[in-house]
Amino acid sequence: MIDIHCHPLPGVDDGARSLEMAVTMCHVAAADGITHLVATPHSNYTYTFDPGRNRQLLAQLQESVGEQPRLLLGCDFHLSYDNIQHCVEDSKDFTINQTSYLLVELPDQFIPEHMTRVYYDIHVAGLTPIITHPERNPLIQRKPEVIEEWVSNGCLVQVTAQSYTGGFGSQARKFSERLLDMGLVHFFATDAHDVKRRPPILSRCYRKVAKAKGEEIADLLIRANPEAVIQGLPLPPQPDWAEVRGGKGKRNWLSSLWGR
Repeated sequence: MIDIHCHPLPGVDDGARSLEMAVTMCHVAAADGITHLVATPHSNYTYTFDPGRNRQLLAQLQESVGEQPRLLLGCDFHLSYDNIQHCVEDSKDFTINQTSYLLVELPDQFIPEHMTRVYYDIHVAGLTPIITHPERNPLIQRKPEVIEEWVSNGCLVQVTAQSYTGGFGSQARKFSERLLDMGLVHFFATDAHDVKRRPPILSRCYRKVAKAKGEEIADLLIRANPEAVIQGLPLPPQPDWAEVRGGKGKRNWLSSLWGR
């Protein structure tokens, strides 16, 4: 499994508070079966994003952890005017593993009317936005059609694994399930901040997705799609969600995908 959204870098945001905690988070992730973990420190009005320091901390953490999991760098990117300007100037400081994929975090208080234009500008800059944890956003919970619009315009969606398994309450869980049924989920990630309340665990989510939609879908959303992202490649062929919906038609989708 591959986790494209996690906060293990010590002391840079509201994630790991110390190197010891960061190492423990990585060990928990490895024990859970996570082979690659993308450290995504916040870049917002609260936390200053320092690319040079982040690279140093990542190297130090990898040395302390050992070979597993393999640590990569990204950013939990808040869509502010200054951030967007900096990203356009030097996107490699913010994207996942210096690819064209960018995690973008929506504000909780409001959805700007020009958001579609913002995503368009990001696309024009050669980047692919991955919208993080929309299932936890109370505004989007009331307006799921905006997710459909953004996805139709080329955005991708990452849902928090713990939301889908109930760790953020019934509303986030139900909305996660709804987004998955609608074919609007491309990735599950941990968005882990510690080892107790928000741990780096993906296996529980994998098992639930596999039970609801089949192991092939679980593998796609938690391994194959994230693997394409960290390698900077296009996503593999995606399923016909009308066939997969409700756990039905898994064989039909696979047969059409692999020509069997």
